[in-house]
Amino acid sequence: MSEAPRLAILAAQNETARAAQDALAARYGAASPEKADVIVALGGDGFMLETLHRFLGRGIPVYGMNRGSVGFLMNDYREEDLPERIAAAQAATLHPLRMRALSNGDAPVEALAINEVSLLRESRQAAKIRIIIDGKERLPELICDGILVSTPAGSTAYNLSAHGPIVPLDASLLPLTPISAFRPRRWRGALLPASAEVVFEILERDKRPVAAVADYTEVRDVARVEVREARDVSLTLLFDPDHGLSERIIAEQFTV
Repeated sequence: MSEAPRLAILAAQNETARAAQDALAARYGAASPEKADVIVALGGDGFMLETLHRFLGRGIPVYGMNRGSVGFLMNDYREEDLPERIAAAQAATLHPLRMRALSNGDAPVEALAINEVSLLRESRQAAKIRIIIDGKERLPELICDGILVSTPAGSTAYNLSAHGPIVPLDASLLPLTPISAFRPRRWRGALLPASAEVVFEILERDKRPVAAVADYTEVRDVARVEVREARDVSLTLLFDPDHGLSERIIAEQFTV
């Protein structure tokens, strides 16, 4: 029999997650994240994103169990048979988006986004944004509250709330979704190949300031934002069989 994996058990800052952390550590032991084979994340989707960002570049898989409010990225919580569940889990490999934001002549700010990169107006004035795809202007002026580029994993999050399309995990597509578009009124966004480089140029930026957000990184008063998939960065999530991320994304499209 193969040796059980060393588990680092991390919990969100809520009583339910903390209690689960204590119970699992007492039952299975708890390694430090530096020595663990698998990270067990206890919380909701927000805590899962925090955990993935914390261990970016480590190459260590993360197995989540829902002890929060939203658990789309999490497995069901059970104390029993945790090593066996992890051993039988299906892996989902994710590539985040890399944002490069320029503003006010300062040095560019780079950040990774596991869900989406979003541009949002900062004032009562609607934003005016030019959209360039792979060096070609595709939309000279979008008047809107904002716009976002989503990963397939993030397509069921903010993107879905903004009426963007849900994208299967292996589709190699990135949804480009406007947020409350005013002009062109009938433009609903686009599906882009995962290899696309998306550039947003902010028009009338002194009058219509825009912020760019990549998960937890916000840059105010941006002038230009470049977004592309970070193929050199891989994240591994573990899911129970028949409840993998691909299945959840497909099932979400039939939820009524």
